Amino acid sequence: MALLSVRNLSIDFINGGVRLPVIDRVSFQVEKGGITALVGESGCGKSASCLALTRLLPSPPALPRADAVEFDTGSGTVDLLKIPARRLRKLRGGEIAYIFQEPSTSLNPVMRVGDQIAEVLELHAPEVADRRKRVIELLAQVGIPAPEERCRAFPHELSGGMQQRVMIAMALAGSPRLLVADEPTTALDVTIQSQILELIARLRRENGLSVILITHNLGIVAALADRVEVMYAGWIVESAPVRELIDAPLHPYTRALLAAVPKLGGEGGELETIPGMVPSPSEFPAGCRFCGRCRRAEQLSPEAREKCRLEVPPWREFGGRSCRCHWPETGRA
Repeated sequence: MALLSVRNLSIDFINGGVRLPVIDRVSFQVEKGGITALVGESGCGKSASCLALTRLLPSPPALPRADAVEFDTGSGTVDLLKIPARRLRKLRGGEIAYIFQEPSTSLNPVMRVGDQIAEVLELHAPEVADRRKRVIELLAQVGIPAPEERCRAFPHELSGGMQQRVMIAMALAGSPRLLVADEPTTALDVTIQSQILELIARLRRENGLSVILITHNLGIVAALADRVEVMYAGWIVESAPVRELIDAPLHPYTRALLAAVPKLGGEGGELETIPGMVPSPSEFPAGCRFCGRCRRAEQLSPEAREKCRLEVPPWREFGGRSCRCHWPETGRA
């Protein structure tokens, strides 16, 4: 059963009086107790889509709209884009919590970390009588040693990994049903990355937490997620259960992302890269937005390449998974 259902989310941005379509008809679900990953390069629209869910993008310049963004609060389903702002503020930071990729810029540098967690308790868990005790419990839950001492530390006195654990403790303070983890390991070394990801997986198992994991790394996704939504230039281009996507990707962009993941025991040499860059919204092509970087397109007939260049590819269903491509790997040019 879905905790969150996003149907045809689009976001335009006003830039110099010009309205640019940045996100185009994005749809996905997060199951109760499940982890859905949004995957793609920087600039594909992953973070913007998730910030728009709880109206965190300033409007204007952002102009989000959707058929529905439905969230199950446990006592009923609400449309996050339509409920009053006061109701949304209670959900945001409470039932829906965010952690970001740069904890050092998210934490208040002049407040002790325990006081910052206590603020969340004051806003979203006022029934907690002994806030200090609860802060220490939360710090211990996320694996911070000597939590009684650490709660008095300032952010700069903690390592990057410890700062990220504090951010997760802050997110948990409101007893969320949904955690949005936006590149939570990008600024950390490999060992700490693994610890943070295992922490998220454990919290999911122990608390029944649902997670949206935003990342560019399909290696992380393979170990953690249940379902994957691959984003490119404001589109979702492939949607599938994680194992099916890893074993048999349909979209050329998904294949290119997988080829760029380092493999243990490989033969060494240079990693594969995707030529070019994600186009800016003002430069989106008329047809497939990946066409200019697509190696598969190079193998197609001139007529097929012209179709890619000029015609928007349709959604194509393949039994529980889908793909936005004129010539997916199961098709024929």
